Amino acid sequence: MSISQMNPAAAAAPLVSRQWLSEYSMPLAYVFLFAILSATVENFFSLTNVIGLMLSVAQIGMVACTMMLCLASRDFDLSVGSTIAFAGVLGAIVLEHSGSVTLAVAAGLGAGALIGALNGVLIAYLRVNALIATLATMLMVRGLAFIVSKGQAVGINDDSFIDFGDSRIFGLPLPVLVAGTCFIVFGILLNQTVFGRNTLAIGGNPEAARLAGVRVERLRVWIFLLQGLVTAMAGLILASRITSGQPNAAQGFELDVISACVLGGVSLQGGKARIFGVLIGVLIMGTVENVMNLLDVDAFYQYLMRGVILLLAVLLDQLKTRGERR
Repeated sequence: MSISQMNPAAAAAPLVSRQWLSEYSMPLAYVFLFAILSATVENFFSLTNVIGLMLSVAQIGMVACTMMLCLASRDFDLSVGSTIAFAGVLGAIVLEHSGSVTLAVAAGLGAGALIGALNGVLIAYLRVNALIATLATMLMVRGLAFIVSKGQAVGINDDSFIDFGDSRIFGLPLPVLVAGTCFIVFGILLNQTVFGRNTLAIGGNPEAARLAGVRVERLRVWIFLLQGLVTAMAGLILASRITSGQPNAAQGFELDVISACVLGGVSLQGGKARIFGVLIGVLIMGTVENVMNLLDVDAFYQYLMRGVILLLAVLLDQLKTRGERR
């Protein structure tokens, strides 16, 4: 009689250990990284720098919450950087002409929702590949940002609008609190609602989900609409922080967001996502960039490091996927 037949618990122990390591390896690695950097990099653990770190990843964190849903449903969105720029520019233009913060915010959010819905319709109903569809909208929306702004930054002088990015509550910048709220809301949406369960279902096996009664196409459109809405909110907050709508803002932003999600355990194959993992992935991306800034690393090397992180994230996802198939 084999050991597994004599003691099922002993046979299951290695599987449990692998699952535990897969679940908690990244959080433990980040804790270790944070401790090492706190001890070795001057001013890293200062309150000012920690708050600055959280502020620097606030926009990435917001958008990562909805990118997580896209990736979990076996899609992705390359147009988020352009949407951030366009929402900021449009909000600044509407504010300049109307003087109404409400109209400016509504215009930016509405534009983001429309861009997201367009992506969803192209991908879900017209069957355009997600890479091609979102690459096309990335170029078109970036072009629109330059056209409506005439290639120039659009200044913002309204203090109430600037307060979106500048005000603090309980000592924390408002963008950090908004990002935290996004993690809570989308964590509940993913884990506690039918919407979240169906999102994972269509990512795991869309045909099986369709046979189970899930309206796959409509759900995918809603996922992209949420993506556009939250991305536009991040764009408006960014515009308020830098007091202008910049048509060239957030270039390469989409790669940072996807890297953070994949580092956090969201599978590029779909069907798997954890909101806590995404948070850790966002913090890792922000911490690496923050440390390079503290050490005064040249920007060219920072681009190199971001590429290395993206490659490592994809390789890690591939290794996890192969391990689960065995």
